[in-house]
Amino acid sequence: MKISNEWLQSWVDHGLTPEALGHRLTMAGLELDAITPVAAEFSGVVVGRVQRVQAHPDADKLRVCEVDDGSGTLQQVVCGAPNVHEGMYAPLARVGAVLPDNFQIKKAKLRGVESFGMLCSAKELGLAESSDGLLGLPHDSPPGMDVRTLLGLDDVVLEIDLTPNRADCLSISGVAREVATLVERPLIPLAITPVPPTITETFPITLEAPQDCPRYAGRVIRGVNPQAPTPLWMRERLRRCGIRSLGPLVDVTNYVMLELGQPMHAFDLAHLHEGIVVRRARVGERLQLLAGQEIELSEADLLIADGRGPLALAGIMGGDMSGVDETTRDVFLESAHFSPQAIAGRARSHGLHTDASHRFERGVDPQLPVQALERATALLLEIVGGQAGPVHDVIAPQGIAQPAAIALRPARVEQLLGAQIPSAQMQRLLQALGCRLESAQTATWQVWPPSFRFDLAIEEDLIEEVARVYGYDQLPRQMPPLQASIRAQDERQVSIHAIRRSLSARGYREAITYSFVDPAIEALLAPEQSPLSLVNPISSEMAAMRTTLWPGLIKAAQYNLNRQQERIRLFETGLSFVPTPQGLQQQAQLAVLVCGPVLPEQWGSAARPVDFFDLKGDLQAVLALAGLEQRVVYQAQTHPALHPGQSARLLLDEQPIGCLGALHPQVQAQLDLPGAVYVFEIALDRLRRSTQVRYQEQSRFPLIRRDLALLVDQTLSADTVINAVRTFAPKEVKDIVLFDVYTGKGLPDACKSLALGLILQDLSRTLTDTEVDAIMAQITQQLAQHLGIRLRG
Repeated sequence: MKISNEWLQSWVDHGLTPEALGHRLTMAGLELDAITPVAAEFSGVVVGRVQRVQAHPDADKLRVCEVDDGSGTLQQVVCGAPNVHEGMYAPLARVGAVLPDNFQIKKAKLRGVESFGMLCSAKELGLAESSDGLLGLPHDSPPGMDVRTLLGLDDVVLEIDLTPNRADCLSISGVAREVATLVERPLIPLAITPVPPTITETFPITLEAPQDCPRYAGRVIRGVNPQAPTPLWMRERLRRCGIRSLGPLVDVTNYVMLELGQPMHAFDLAHLHEGIVVRRARVGERLQLLAGQEIELSEADLLIADGRGPLALAGIMGGDMSGVDETTRDVFLESAHFSPQAIAGRARSHGLHTDASHRFERGVDPQLPVQALERATALLLEIVGGQAGPVHDVIAPQGIAQPAAIALRPARVEQLLGAQIPSAQMQRLLQALGCRLESAQTATWQVWPPSFRFDLAIEEDLIEEVARVYGYDQLPRQMPPLQASIRAQDERQVSIHAIRRSLSARGYREAITYSFVDPAIEALLAPEQSPLSLVNPISSEMAAMRTTLWPGLIKAAQYNLNRQQERIRLFETGLSFVPTPQGLQQQAQLAVLVCGPVLPEQWGSAARPVDFFDLKGDLQAVLALAGLEQRVVYQAQTHPALHPGQSARLLLDEQPIGCLGALHPQVQAQLDLPGAVYVFEIALDRLRRSTQVRYQEQSRFPLIRRDLALLVDQTLSADTVINAVRTFAPKEVKDIVLFDVYTGKGLPDACKSLALGLILQDLSRTLTDTEVDAIMAQITQQLAQHLGIRLRG
């Protein structure tokens, strides 16, 4: 956003140098990118009035002019500009003047006629890239007055880089409101008074898409003079803000947009039929834009149309057929409020980016349309004349979001910022920003944000406003105090750093990927989920919120594999976003991806590709940090993205906490991944809530091992049997090892043999054979009773 300092000062007398003002804005979150002079350096250029124009005796394209420069003596100047005429006021560079690029004006002879100076164009003064003739000055300009003073060319332009949430500062009035708050100076608001209609004519307006366009105001103005020149002061302000003058009918709408932040459009009334209709585009419709580009419309496009078809791409650009030009005599002036969701991304989908779409995508105050319409009407009548009809304002109240009260606790402000800001000062800051306060004498305030602040929704937003206006540099530099109970609780949990260190020690590298993913990949990996789609995505490949961390890891793996990196070990910790009936649920997850050889190429061991059990071993190492390696149950279960024979669900206390396995061959083929790829994902918060492993003294008494050969039903998993043994065994059983699985001859039908090794040990004494036999008998009895398992003969 480019801001003229001179224009800004007409709204608030801030009393700061441009550099100091830029610093204050930057510290308040409106980052200053550059300070640029509005004109190049020149001197000795004054207002000249052309008194007489005669033909040059020896050159058809030159004129000999007598110019009043305020000195009392007319100056003879030879000029070749096609628009020079008697009575014209134009810049005169006297002899001795210095123009941009150090061009000095000297007394000269042009084709035999002496010239004492030069009449200048805007280009010659560094005010435009090109010019068709002399720069015309206002007829009330005093001859001899310095042109820099007349035009305020000692002004500077501040270029401010706004974050997307600060659409309210995409105008002079918005920045002025911020500056007035920061420097505690009064804001000088623009006095906008309704223009009384002199004709009764209105033009019909229908809102067929009230959610997309809940407010549309229009006004008929007849008898305008489009040949009237745009005043120099307006052209200059537009130029300084980066907008080219295109004639008074367009210049006024652009000027009001810069001044108030409300985009507007002027239609040629002669080209409108039946009435204005705001609706969605229909399949097959096309529109020729003002820029000359013809676009094919889709049902996602919002249109301004009439009885014959599309007139404009709503909130983006007008159509060529209905645009104003030098023949326009009657105008329909529109000023509307469009929902940001209806405009977001539509300009980009057609390869466009306009000042209007830039504002509407971020949000424009729904209270502005009529104010802007009245302001533009007054300027048009002053510049091009005409007669204005009444304002026709059509509103669909259900489509306009009403600001809701936000609860703000002053104590919470102090807790988050670590600064004691007086309540009266906080109230003053919030009110200066346009907020309305109630219950300000209680522990919790009710704050209503203004209609132009779409970004204020929760308590933390208000606290941020207090902090930035109070001054980030004024906040204490020490850390705010932490409650001991919180710190103690964190120490009991498994830290994310410990998990990261464990995986790094096993050869993994951490990846940090976007929360926005390709909907196509998301559908492959989690087809049972319906991810949240973004209204205004960065690109089509980042159009949905991830419900699993796998898409990001797979994209990272593809990137590395395409660059001949065969051995991939990646992990990521982050949030997934799962839609539920209660709303969007954010879940902290740990995800891992492996593919390629188990070990880097070496002479000490044979090369082999990674498999399911390698991945399971890495998962077991992570679970061991939380003491869960024996509590987590692996349950065979199919997953739509995983191989049906190499996948498992993870259960903790009979509740699912994740899954692991190989990618399904079909998924792998669609993602163009060479070789087998293995992944797992586990709920990070559930993992961290577990108690950390603590030191336990080793027994100094000997351990005893007893083996069991069990006949087990084929449908029972080894995990089920081991967990059952662990449940039935007394505390003396320290470990259980599965060392053999046999199926084949010599076994009853539908049975398998599992060989378990039980390690028994006591901390205080040596176990006797009688005690060990009793323990083994107890275990085998419980297995037979509950699972029908018997010893193998």
